[in-house]
Amino acid sequence: MTHDIEQKALARYLEAHGLKQTRQREVILEAFLEAGGHLTGEDLYQLIREEYPKIGYTTVYRTLKLFVEAEIAEERRFDDGVARYEIEHKHHDHLVCLLCGKIFEFESSVIEQAQREVADGLGFVIHRHRHELYGHCEECRQKKDDPAPGD
Repeated sequence: MTHDIEQKALARYLEAHGLKQTRQREVILEAFLEAGGHLTGEDLYQLIREEYPKIGYTTVYRTLKLFVEAEIAEERRFDDGVARYEIEHKHHDHLVCLLCGKIFEFESSVIEQAQREVADGLGFVIHRHRHELYGHCEECRQKKDDPAPGD
């Protein structure tokens, strides 16, 4: 899969900030984009290290920070405080399982509309927001014999 938009965005950012385009940055970007999801620096490092053992953890971590600055990636910190990175794309919200740590993305026009209505009613202009819901996923509830809502 080609990621021309992200590659060009990184190239523009590096040029604008007098930074070099390196093979290591290209490899890290490609691995990050191919993996998708909510990756930690450690996750990405583990994906890269087998094929590119000369790329160190610090390089991966610094490059992820560079992706955030270039607006290619977004840093997220959920309840556990661990920095995770995801591809910067259209707005979405998250469901986070407190037991297994899985993160589910979702979109809801009903929630977005309710937020706008609340903000409008208070004369408030929303510039950005994060909506995170914490609980137990279906798989973990089944393992714990945790009843579903309404049971």
